[in-house]
Amino acid sequence: MTVTDSPTETPAPKPPHRQSPLGRAWALVRNGWRGLTSMRTALVLLFLLALAAIPGALLPQRSLNAQKVDQYIADRPTLGPWMDRFELFDVFGSFWFTAIYVLLFISLVGCILPRTWDHFRALRTPPVPAPRNLGRLPHHARETVDTPAARVVDEARAKLRGWRTEVRPGTREGEVTLSAEKGYLREVGNLVFHLSLCGLLVAIAVGKLFGYEGNVIVIADNGPGFCSTSPAAFDSFRAGNVNDGTGMTPLCVRVKDFKADYLATGQAEMFTSNIEYQAGDDLTTGTWRGTELAVNHPLRVAGDRVYLQGHGFAPTFTVTFPNGQTRTETIQWRPDDARTFLSSGVLRVDPPGGMYATEEERTKNQIAIEGLFAPTALFHGSLLTSAFPRMDDPAVAVDIYRGNTGLDTGRSQSLFALDPEMIKQGRLAKEARVNLRPGESTTLPNGTKVTFDGAKEFVNLQVSHDPAQQWVLITALTMMAGLLVSLLVKRRRIWIRAYPEADGGSTVDQRRTVVELGGLARTDQAGWGGEFGRLRTRLLDAGTEN
Repeated sequence: MTVTDSPTETPAPKPPHRQSPLGRAWALVRNGWRGLTSMRTALVLLFLLALAAIPGALLPQRSLNAQKVDQYIADRPTLGPWMDRFELFDVFGSFWFTAIYVLLFISLVGCILPRTWDHFRALRTPPVPAPRNLGRLPHHARETVDTPAARVVDEARAKLRGWRTEVRPGTREGEVTLSAEKGYLREVGNLVFHLSLCGLLVAIAVGKLFGYEGNVIVIADNGPGFCSTSPAAFDSFRAGNVNDGTGMTPLCVRVKDFKADYLATGQAEMFTSNIEYQAGDDLTTGTWRGTELAVNHPLRVAGDRVYLQGHGFAPTFTVTFPNGQTRTETIQWRPDDARTFLSSGVLRVDPPGGMYATEEERTKNQIAIEGLFAPTALFHGSLLTSAFPRMDDPAVAVDIYRGNTGLDTGRSQSLFALDPEMIKQGRLAKEARVNLRPGESTTLPNGTKVTFDGAKEFVNLQVSHDPAQQWVLITALTMMAGLLVSLLVKRRRIWIRAYPEADGGSTVDQRRTVVELGGLARTDQAGWGGEFGRLRTRLLDAGTEN
């Protein structure tokens, strides 16, 4: 009879498990969140944020100088518009910079919260038990003493003030171990640093959303000053993303004088300005308070800061029309040379009302003065330049035009240059080119007399409102404190194992105790070896037998 073994049947493979669309979506979200909240991703985003800020430092920004941006685009008709589409002229308000900023914030929060919870649990966990072989640790000591093991451990524990300690029985008869750990503040400082960094990002974002910033030029020598009641009071104004320019803090400022200290080379050493201001109840009582502004020393009042940012010169001209009526105007001119403050600009003068019978005749007799101003004049023949930035010997070199200056056209015009189209069309004709010192004048063919009266100094003031500025300071200081703690505090552990000495065999001598001491630094820190040596001397009797 033949017995035939039946072949072993191979079980059919199980069909692959197919995850539901909801499960796949959840897995994608979970894995994406883990990747976003990893420390590696946070470092990459921090690098990208620094990289993204480079165009903001190299390219003109529309929020700071819109005219320079327009000129930059006009000089590059092909590349400029594409750069503008990618918001390279509004870097810090662009969608891509904001996306990096938000992702970095989320990544930091996602990294910090689990670490905070882990550290909280570590604070509630006793120090880890002593390793089986303390001799393998980087720092190790062994001594024999005549003190019982329990007493050795108790005395060592009493000397370890400031350490977290835990006493445990050992595996051998009469063995006692002590675990001690110190330096928990290191991780606390690290967490405080990162939490403060998140707070700093939030404070900066709040300031950008709800703050505003305005720049205004004010003539010194008790000029008219300004009041910050609306954006129209400023020469340039930038409001936060959720601020429409209303509800501004009322503040009035007028400039009494301006003083600049220069080195012999012409380099500015310090700018100071005495001002008077009104804020709060002063506006109703008419009280003016005096103070001094200096570079990096702003006026802080009513939640605003008033900075002294720059200065320049404002020439004064008096135009005497043929009928004897006069107009005196003072207006700032733009410094073209930062070293000598040679400045350029234009002054437009409209004839007094009622002087001419028709509006057309009045517009044909408007006066425009365009040219250069030198605070310390230096002539090369008839060419004017400036030898020093201080106003020691002022002079102007000007072209005087008569005709339609374009004041009534409604078109926007530069404050520092005439409209070239008006000159090209012949509607504005040049009638004189002269060099003038204070008190000198020239007369046009129609009898109009133009006199240069001298110049006054002007200051550029910036009014900045940031509702989160105090939190920026607090978080920055806290961040620095946390960083110092994380750098200075050392995280280290020591273990002590004490047990009776074996007397030549298996017999235990209760009068003699073997004490092993081991130490481990959880981070690479210089000086731990020296500290371990001092701990050995303090915890173990140096005079005992080895």
